[in-house]
Amino acid sequence: MLPRKRGVDAGEVQDLHNKAPRPAAPAPAQDDPMAARAPEIDEDLHSRQLAVYGRETMKRLFGSNVLVSGLQGLGAEIAKNLVLAGVKSVTLHDDGKVDLWDLSSNFFLSEKDVGQNRAQACVPKLQELNNAVIISTITGDLTKEQLSNFQAVVFTDISIEKAVEFDDYCHSHQPPIAFIKSEVRGLFGSVFCDFGPEFTVLDVDGEEPHTGIVASISNDNPALVSCVDDERLEFQDGDLVIFSEVHGMTELNDGKPRKIKSARPYSFTLEEDTTSYGTYIRGGIVTQVKPPKVLKFKTLKEAIKEPGEFLMSDFSKFDRPPLLHLAFQALDKFRTELLRFPIAGSADDAQKLIDFAISINESLGESKVEETDKKLLQHFASGSRAVLNPMAAMFGGIVGQEVVKACSGKFHPLYQFFYFDSVESLPVEPLEASDLKPENSRYDAQISVFGAKLQKKLEQSKIFMVGSGALGCEFLKNLALMGISCSENGKLTVTDDDVIEKSNLSRQFLFRDWNIGQPKSTVAATAAMAINPKLHVEALQNRASPETENVFNDAFWESLDAVVNALDNVTARMYIDSRCVYFQKPLLESGTLGAKCNTQMVIPHLTENYGASRDPPEKQAPMCTVHSFPHNIDHCLTWARSEFEGLLEKTPTEVNAFLSNPSGYATAARTAGDAQARDQLERVIECLDRDKCETFQAGFHMNPIQFEKDDDTNFHMDLIAGFANMRARNYSIPEVDKLKAKFIAGRIIPAIATSTAMATGLVCLELYKVLAGGHKVEDYRNTFANLAIPLFSVAEPVPPKTIKHQDMSWTVWDRWTITGNITLRELLEWLKEKGLNAYSISWGTSLLYNSMFPRHKERLDKKVVDVAREVAKVEVPSYRRHLDVVVACEDDDDNDVDIPLVSIYFR
Repeated sequence: MLPRKRGVDAGEVQDLHNKAPRPAAPAPAQDDPMAARAPEIDEDLHSRQLAVYGRETMKRLFGSNVLVSGLQGLGAEIAKNLVLAGVKSVTLHDDGKVDLWDLSSNFFLSEKDVGQNRAQACVPKLQELNNAVIISTITGDLTKEQLSNFQAVVFTDISIEKAVEFDDYCHSHQPPIAFIKSEVRGLFGSVFCDFGPEFTVLDVDGEEPHTGIVASISNDNPALVSCVDDERLEFQDGDLVIFSEVHGMTELNDGKPRKIKSARPYSFTLEEDTTSYGTYIRGGIVTQVKPPKVLKFKTLKEAIKEPGEFLMSDFSKFDRPPLLHLAFQALDKFRTELLRFPIAGSADDAQKLIDFAISINESLGESKVEETDKKLLQHFASGSRAVLNPMAAMFGGIVGQEVVKACSGKFHPLYQFFYFDSVESLPVEPLEASDLKPENSRYDAQISVFGAKLQKKLEQSKIFMVGSGALGCEFLKNLALMGISCSENGKLTVTDDDVIEKSNLSRQFLFRDWNIGQPKSTVAATAAMAINPKLHVEALQNRASPETENVFNDAFWESLDAVVNALDNVTARMYIDSRCVYFQKPLLESGTLGAKCNTQMVIPHLTENYGASRDPPEKQAPMCTVHSFPHNIDHCLTWARSEFEGLLEKTPTEVNAFLSNPSGYATAARTAGDAQARDQLERVIECLDRDKCETFQAGFHMNPIQFEKDDDTNFHMDLIAGFANMRARNYSIPEVDKLKAKFIAGRIIPAIATSTAMATGLVCLELYKVLAGGHKVEDYRNTFANLAIPLFSVAEPVPPKTIKHQDMSWTVWDRWTITGNITLRELLEWLKEKGLNAYSISWGTSLLYNSMFPRHKERLDKKVVDVAREVAKVEVPSYRRHLDVVVACEDDDDNDVDIPLVSIYFR
């Protein structure tokens, strides 16, 4: 276990800052002194993050010093994400003291911290996340000269006047200091970024450059380039590409980027005259080149007056950003003049803020907002003092990512204002001022927005969370802060059958190095109870699947208010989705992939279910390409892993099977359908037959080796990387180091803390709606976001598909129920009354009745449950009170009609 590093004060960290040379705007790694001085990267710890950022970006982060000012919930979230990312140092600035309102959003704080300085109270728990990061505090006034110690500064609670002063200093500083201002006010949030007069983006989107294998190039003006048709090209018009390994037309191998146009699935036109070039003979790889991009940022002073285009997220609120731009200025004026926030529910305070907004708007001249939505401004004013956890989590992810961009040049910065609101999360019934009054509890901030009635519902809710990894840790923190399941009548059940590994620690922030090897669910639940001791949580280690329906039985599912998925695979998601549809429970779904995240709300009878739409299958190279015509390192690594598993796992397993039954196994092998497997087995058998097995002692067996990517002492990745690079060398394909080989061959899913935090914040904004009840489908939101670009796309969920028959209609959410221990004939008659002619009835995989089989008519007068027992040869579980049958039906015109599942309650 690493020794726990103490927090240091501002003087100590300033000495460290002064000793470290500061780079100019991000430049290539070889010119970056901080990258050169950065410590070695712990690849086991940061493997998932390395898969997103790459080694050079990580080195830049390891050399970056960041200031986070304002340690309410938003500042805490940003600091958490930066410490997990592994910056060199994080300095916390706050001259305020902890109060109960902070406990609604800052998970580092507890009741015993009330009265202490916010920044200092956060240090011990923040330091636990990463001992390699230097954490210090500034608890007094902050001067602009102190900002020169940092590559990036973030302010979460600062007046516009002071922000303009600090931003002007950062903008004109040499080199420029990245300045970020962000606020979370109730259900409203904002971000402003200024990375200086000129900022170089080294990698705009972080995607791997696209490649193609050349099939032909014409001697023409412009030249036509055709590629092999086993994989569609991903090029777009205007892309720059370079060529290599072209035989014949060697003029293209000069490494010069060339622009393409008329991009098609398997060809494109090159903006070049190749009529005088050599004649193309064969070969050639074409690779996309991603040039740096230079951005020129306005100062805050300029941008407030002329904000330009706002980054949009929800196009149903197209006119919202200009109004919110005005609202945040009005709130600043309110706070400056009255030295406080508007009081929740106060009509007078709301009107004062509206008056300020109108006054500011009138001074804008031609750029003023046409219509000021007074109801929206009332909501804004009423909840403005509150920093809500879900909003802090969401904006903490966004801002944390912007800091990474500022320190590394990786990904496109936010340019320059972003506004967001979730007023749809408010209860549908109007809130009375009396319901918004503080109760001297840790939930006062949340009560000031949603009211005490909803707070009570949150505390009494019964939630099932599936998974407690990266998403699960963030969710548990959020739920604990929101007060979910925090009363005796509430209950949060979390299950995960996995244990903690070292690579989890860089983003699954509830875990520490001393937890490695322990169950995820137990450790995460314990950590969540430390955040809020009143959390009523049960941690299980069961995989939620058909095999554990005795644990997660009917009574369990029927008791739930909502289900939150925190899963990492489609199979498990599909199963949970089917259970939620069956028991008609809301499902809050989310997922991440590197800088991308998505959320989907599955609400009974309002939205389609998760399984209603499927992502396209993952693109895989054809086996003929992998084995005979590799043209990139992915093909070589796929081949290398296949060889590893064939030689070291499959063959020893087959040998052991042969040794246990030589004659029987030899016969099976010679009749096997797989020619390659058969040939391999026959060689093994021939070898063993030749030696008559005389050299083997009784009980001899081989030890098959299963591939394990994360254990460097087993040399699995060394062998696979070696295999792949030797094959790559034979085909003139660029080789890769072992880490890159691990990403590809180990199929490591890229993951970072920022996108995970954002996803869970968005989901928890929806959870308010689910638990409040009464919301329409248009109030819910599904989201896709890519923090790298950045892109935020928010839309209403899709309603479920409706099926109609005669005067009836139903969706996937409907289930027909029959009470009574009925016979098959009675079931057919019940359906006949609905104008449906049933011709097939099944239970699970067992066919109970089909009209085509004469013998099945003998079953008609038997109870359905008895037929099920006879056919399936299994007893209906004692905890199950009903039998679900799938019935195939036709209408009177012989047209198939898909009907809901039919549940027969026989007990």
